[in-house]
Amino acid sequence: MSLPQNAPLRPLPALIFASRWLQLPLYLGLIVAQLVYVWHFLVELLHLVEAAFGSDTALRILVTSVGYSPDVQITALNETIIMLVVLGLIDVVMISNLLIMVIVGGYETFVSRMHLNRHPDQPEWLGHVNASVLKVKLGLSIIGISSIHLLKTFINAPNYSEKVLMWQTIIHVVFLLSALAIAWTDRILHPAGPAHKDSH
Repeated sequence: MSLPQNAPLRPLPALIFASRWLQLPLYLGLIVAQLVYVWHFLVELLHLVEAAFGSDTALRILVTSVGYSPDVQITALNETIIMLVVLGLIDVVMISNLLIMVIVGGYETFVSRMHLNRHPDQPEWLGHVNASVLKVKLGLSIIGISSIHLLKTFINAPNYSEKVLMWQTIIHVVFLLSALAIAWTDRILHPAGPAHKDSH
């Protein structure tokens, strides 16, 4: 015999179901981490602008932060430093996007509905998000972040050993294969799920 649709849960199932709210501090903590990333982005951007206007102090900070160790002393911004700093800023943005995906998608999937169906700023991917879709999207985001790190390493390759270059490449390939395996497994388990339907 099935229970009425709005029947109250028994105490133990209600307690177990309510335990999902224990994840709330975790998502709030990720919002704090997002604020830290925003601050870091603004500081790095400020140093880049100051170095472009001739600040030696900002230039030294940038050179140290990107791990750039050229054979000659750096007295002004060059293309390599600018590229490394910009890639670092892109890296921060991609990690921030990953945080948003985890915070919004995780809260919607595992804690409580946010009822954003009619909100004009609702993310397109949130309308059909579930645990499987979230895992695939997170995997793709991690691959993008790993790609940025690998590109930064190759640009600054003289300051890294061959062992570091090799292992970073291997780890990136492992991330790629892992994401492909997750997507392939999800496609097998949910061949006709809403996550695999094209939206028109």
